[in-house]
Amino acid sequence: MFNESMKDKLDFLVSRGVAPYPPRVDMELSLSTDLKADFENLSENKTVVAVGGRVMAIRGHGKARFIVLRDGVGEIQIYVRVDAVGEEEYELIKKGLDIGDIVVASGTLFKTRTEEISVEVTKFQWANKALIPLPEKFHGLTDSEIRYRKRHMDMISDPDVLSRFKTRGLVVKAVREFLWSKDYEEVETPILQPLYGGALAKPFETHHNTLDMDLYMRIAPELYLKRLIVGGMTKIFEVGKCFRNEGISLFHNPEFTMLELYEAWSDYHGMMDISEQLVSSVVKSVTGKESVTYQDKEINFASPWKRITMEESFKQFAGISIEDLRDEKFAMDYIKKEGIKMEKALNFKGYCDEVFKKKVVVNLIQPTFIYDYPIEMSPLAKLIPGSDKYVERFQFIINGLEIGNAFSELNDPVDQLERFTSQSRLKKSGDDESHEIDTDYVEALGVGMPPTGGLGIGIDRLVMLLTNQVSIREVLMFPQLRKKEI
Repeated sequence: MFNESMKDKLDFLVSRGVAPYPPRVDMELSLSTDLKADFENLSENKTVVAVGGRVMAIRGHGKARFIVLRDGVGEIQIYVRVDAVGEEEYELIKKGLDIGDIVVASGTLFKTRTEEISVEVTKFQWANKALIPLPEKFHGLTDSEIRYRKRHMDMISDPDVLSRFKTRGLVVKAVREFLWSKDYEEVETPILQPLYGGALAKPFETHHNTLDMDLYMRIAPELYLKRLIVGGMTKIFEVGKCFRNEGISLFHNPEFTMLELYEAWSDYHGMMDISEQLVSSVVKSVTGKESVTYQDKEINFASPWKRITMEESFKQFAGISIEDLRDEKFAMDYIKKEGIKMEKALNFKGYCDEVFKKKVVVNLIQPTFIYDYPIEMSPLAKLIPGSDKYVERFQFIINGLEIGNAFSELNDPVDQLERFTSQSRLKKSGDDESHEIDTDYVEALGVGMPPTGGLGIGIDRLVMLLTNQVSIREVLMFPQLRKKEI
């Protein structure tokens, strides 16, 4: 497991009285970027500074060595001379130090002949002795499978990976700050649920031994969040994990992060407005601009975004009407003619979903709202006034990715019960993604929920756009992988 040479160096250090894994270090460390920014002042005043980080390079011989440390925000060089640290300390560094070790050092700043800002070390201390070598410097980890399984190594060998995950954190921070500025309250709802709902998806199932009951990992927090609206909260949101027992692809992972928000006295038009404002604000906060380059395409997030009905999008990009797909023979002939591989159930809902994804979504590059969906695709949305077939729902698409989804939320308990009953029949006929009847939720609606708009946004996909990544695995710190064969 451990590298023999590195283990020998550990033994050497221990034999000389060095603590290779101390509980703390006795220096107050500064970031490399701060030291470089304030170099003139610190060097002129001969201020003693301290740096810490992982050893990324060692060069030199004889009585002096240059060592490059990486501290999480950048790199800084330290210069160790036997005259400055003493012969005993220098011998420890010379014989015991490896690339990968984590160390701290203090001294004064200076510039080398090549104008590189460096620390001339007077005090040196190990913080952690590495026992496994880092990937080869110039090639790093090139096998994606290894990169995902050993993400820590991936981050060490490629600073861009570390930067990407820091960007992810900034995206979530910007989302929260925007919503707080609009007086939304952050809440938490159960991840383990007795009934799953809030989306058309297959759940993960588990069993609680003490209660002797089956539970489901949530596929969405929606039904619990709307209970809070019933209870009197008016503007709420949650950022959290959801789980769907579905395929893995460039855009799907069984575990993913969602933002869901609900606002009483709003509707899907209000959710379009908040979507534009939120995403544009996040993009500008994280990148400093209103547009980003994604895979050589310039995507402009500034409002207003294009808005078209789903029917209009079908006619424009698929060359058919949604209503045409209610005819099963027409639908099957069209699917076959267009070479569309069906991944959903063979029913009207499934035909609509697959044609939408394969013929419409892929053609939408700039942020676009597609609104007014068939009721079969949206069992939790309110009917468009005067229609019994279409509901007030939209998705917004960016670069062929479904990023957000929103409704004017259904608050009629009788209608909701009828829709759950219809979904339950579909489930019994083999549609694993359809809903069970959630009587607790229907009863909550029976207490009364004001007109409400609801919105969900896929955080992972938004991060993909802002970090120019084509695979969701590149923005997940630990994506789901097949069990490794031993």
